[in-house]
Amino acid sequence: MSILSVRMSEAERGLLEDAAQGARTSLSDVVRRSVLEAAELAVMTRHEVTIPPEGWAEFEAFAKAPARRVPALAELAAAPPTWEP
Repeated sequence: MSILSVRMSEAERGLLEDAAQGARTSLSDVVRRSVLEAAELAVMTRHEVTIPPEGWAEFEAFAKAPARRVPALAELAAAPPTWEP
């Protein structure tokens, strides 16, 4: 594990400590989980993807390959929505 130091106001720290206490976990765990969740969201909502030149041929081969059937996805698509009785 590595250490990350973050500066914040006393009010911000108090809020994080309250969240940790409410979740019955450590302050470090609340901060780590919150930061990772924000980072994952930032990565997932990126609109631009950069493919390095050395990976371009592999990407093109993947993109041009025929679609493959995934039985679990076909089964999921055939199942009724969970909100229907």
